[in-house]
Amino acid sequence: MKSFRNTLFWVHLICGLAAGIVIFIMCVTGAALAFEKDILEFAERDVRTIRPSAGADRMPISAILGAVKEVRPDSKPTSIAIADDVNAALTIALGREGSVYADPYTGTVREASSSSVRSFFRTMTDLHRYIAMSGDGRAVGKGLTGAANMIFLFLALSGLYIWWPKSLEWRRLRPLLWFRRGAKGKARDFNWHTTIGFWCSAVLVVLTLTATVISYQWAGNLIYKLTGNPPPPAAGPPSAPAAETQHELPANIDTLWETAQNHTQDWKSISMRLPAGKDAVFTIDEGTSWNIFGRSSLTLDTASGQVAKWEPYSEQNSGRQLRTWIRFTHTGETGGWLGKLIAFAACVGGAFLVYTGFSLALRRFANWKTRRQTAA
Repeated sequence: MKSFRNTLFWVHLICGLAAGIVIFIMCVTGAALAFEKDILEFAERDVRTIRPSAGADRMPISAILGAVKEVRPDSKPTSIAIADDVNAALTIALGREGSVYADPYTGTVREASSSSVRSFFRTMTDLHRYIAMSGDGRAVGKGLTGAANMIFLFLALSGLYIWWPKSLEWRRLRPLLWFRRGAKGKARDFNWHTTIGFWCSAVLVVLTLTATVISYQWAGNLIYKLTGNPPPPAAGPPSAPAAETQHELPANIDTLWETAQNHTQDWKSISMRLPAGKDAVFTIDEGTSWNIFGRSSLTLDTASGQVAKWEPYSEQNSGRQLRTWIRFTHTGETGGWLGKLIAFAACVGGAFLVYTGFSLALRRFANWKTRRQTAA
């Protein structure tokens, strides 16, 4: 057993040194992204909120999108979303150009007032997913972060095994469960490494497992197979850029939107994917699922306006539902503010684990070098 623990320690050390830099980047950026949505909502509160006049009627969706075209003539809207809130502006996503917000009563279009904040989070996202690689290099960056994440999962599990004391007596556990005051140098680094590792390991295992499902198709397919459901078809190669005509709105977009709004009662939000081809796809939050991120999907035939497919969240297969849980558990959003705070703390802890791990490794190397010079 001692031999196994010793071998595991060295594998743990080597893996940590090999992937440490990428893991550090993912931890720091993960912490920065934990409250991204909340920070953006606060920074853009002035354009996301409206004050409608009493008795005012909402404008047709086509008129609102026309107003967006006047402000952004070259824009190509990718979606439009509305919340069931009289004080909420419509959100029109413009792909890489960001988003604009429109007053549904007056058609006034307002630009996001937080370009620097959005730019910061785009940088953090690119670092987190691709190590800031762009173009063809994104595939390489994604491969590196995926591999580093798998190594991080191993480090969290093996570190917990190495940490586990021979006996669970309080005198043995006490120095491993909290920070020692006054510790310096190697003793401080070791104390920080073991203490942070203990408190963060369980959360880091969850974060890295969920990241594996997001990063690798085989892991995502495994979720479906374990729940007894067929995996979704693999995505095809990226399509060529859409032609200008493909960004034209359906002539009956107002009728399609009205059908979506009337399809279910007490909806919380509705979004429509743009441009709409043969099918118009709406994502509807019915607000009836205990999964706050559970969304239903409505597909309308663009030509006839008839319902082509209705997929309420409650009737989606267990694999698809679990996949939704995994996506938002990775960011901590499943648990609301508390979940995001826990994810943030674990990411910060992960960064310190890399720092203290490298520090301990360098001290070990320096001591080994000194012993060799002394022996010589």
